Amino acid sequence: MRILVFGSTGASGILVAREALATFQSCTLILYVRSPAKVPSDLSSNPSVIVIEGELDNQDALSKALEGVNVVLSVLGPVVSLKDGPFHPSDTPLARAYERILDLMRTHHVKRLIALGTASIADPGDKFSLIYSTMVASVATVAYNSYKDVVAIGKTIRSSEGIDWTIVRVPILTNSDKKEVIAGYIGDGKIGTTLGRAAFAAFMLNQLDSQEWVNKAPMVTNA
Repeated sequence: MRILVFGSTGASGILVAREALATFQSCTLILYVRSPAKVPSDLSSNPSVIVIEGELDNQDALSKALEGVNVVLSVLGPVVSLKDGPFHPSDTPLARAYERILDLMRTHHVKRLIALGTASIADPGDKFSLIYSTMVASVATVAYNSYKDVVAIGKTIRSSEGIDWTIVRVPILTNSDKKEVIAGYIGDGKIGTTLGRAAFAAFMLNQLDSQEWVNKAPMVTNA
């Protein structure tokens, strides 16, 4: 199996890459990164890992990364902090990157995409939740361009044809090591408001052997 990971140099992406190697020990893991120097040495030195340098607007590099790939895992997402969120570009660069990735996935006959999302991506299965409404409103206020890009990512993925996608929507991410999760929808009375990055990574990789959440966008939190 060849697994391509986008966003593998961030805190969550690194754990996704490590979880992929631990779960599928015979896989080949392709890491598409802008800065190879940011890839941890345990990953870059692993003989099962291929690091490809490229920007998200580099069509040729993206196409090369997708050659022979079976599944794409994406941990791409904008910064939503008070410090950096307001400076996210207004032209939804990540959603436009997904358009390129999805087009190239179809070109290379890659059907499976599992992508990071947030509560800003609304779902028909959601119900009203004061806590989540407040969280989303806060992000839209302090980091509107980031919020707009995430919403556009959801629309882009959902409208893609010929792709078996799953959007793993996450709440507040923590460094908890617990991997037990609840997957559901906002306002269902089951989900919480936090998720450990380790649990996120494990849930993402579990979707490779499951059809439960294909073409769905579950909200995933710690149990």
